[in-house]
Amino acid sequence: MKVSIIGATGYGGLELIRLLHQHSSVDIATLHSFSAQSETLANFYPHLKGLEASPLEKINPAEIIEKSETVFIATPSGIAKDVALPYIDAGLNVIDLSGDFRLKDNQIYEKWYGKKAAPEDYLAKAEYGLAEFRDNKLATFIANPGCYATATLLGLAPLVKKQLIDPTSIIVDAKSGISGAGKVPSKSTHFTETNENMTLYKMNSHQHIPEIMQQLTKWDESIPAIQFSTSLIPITRGIFTTIYVKPKNPITQQELHLLYESTYEHASFVRIQAENTYPTVKQVTASNYCDIGLAYNEKTNVITIVSVIDNLVKGAAGQAIQNLNIMANFAESDGLGFIPVYP
Repeated sequence: MKVSIIGATGYGGLELIRLLHQHSSVDIATLHSFSAQSETLANFYPHLKGLEASPLEKINPAEIIEKSETVFIATPSGIAKDVALPYIDAGLNVIDLSGDFRLKDNQIYEKWYGKKAAPEDYLAKAEYGLAEFRDNKLATFIANPGCYATATLLGLAPLVKKQLIDPTSIIVDAKSGISGAGKVPSKSTHFTETNENMTLYKMNSHQHIPEIMQQLTKWDESIPAIQFSTSLIPITRGIFTTIYVKPKNPITQQELHLLYESTYEHASFVRIQAENTYPTVKQVTASNYCDIGLAYNEKTNVITIVSVIDNLVKGAAGQAIQNLNIMANFAESDGLGFIPVYP
């Protein structure tokens, strides 16, 4: 399969290139950038010297449609909603890594993103691509989930889908490495601000909140809201999510683990930790795994869920390729079946 990547010079685009180079059924046909053309990526990123020689091209829809079957759009939110339309109309496989097509309600998008939403008919066509819980595996237009949303939803799914928790009790404390902010530097991502520091940001206002709520209420419409906070921590990659919920009825630690193990029994990239073992960010670095640890406090009747992912892989490019594998009926692990980088 021939694929094109729009936004190839950003962190998400670079991860797509790294992973697709190991895919047995995919060839990168063209790479595209808004900011640079006619130069190879190795001119910007020396780690690609001798590995990726494709020139960076202008975004010409007619040429992309002629050369490719699939288009990955790895642009910031607010751009993809316009860029993606010609490829959707042409019937290509389209996987958007931004937030432009995740929310079905255009007014909610405009409230949380502060940008004009995509046309409603395109929002209706997009399949929300939480890979382990896809509704339509034949869908060819995928809105790839956000990184925080991925870690949170995979952590909550077994309990929420069976409606086992108090719907008013969900508290999510999520922490991200600095690469989650993208390649363009800012004051908040400056080394002197992030090194040896931890910063709470977008309190009660992170744009992944409505995305998480949209999916949670699909599983359990009685959930009214979640308490959700996000922090930056001084690491390059990773999402570390700690989730607290109250079960409707007491549950044993063994029952909790059996629930999660049975839910993810056939999920190649979700690994449930042994009892009394909790995952670290390092153990999923540069991989497509989501590792989940569980605890239940009988005295407080609180379940604690620890869910960790690499924000650039399972939280972006890796899940995008997993979604491509699902829609194309490739092996789900193709391009993704490698050991995490450790230490």
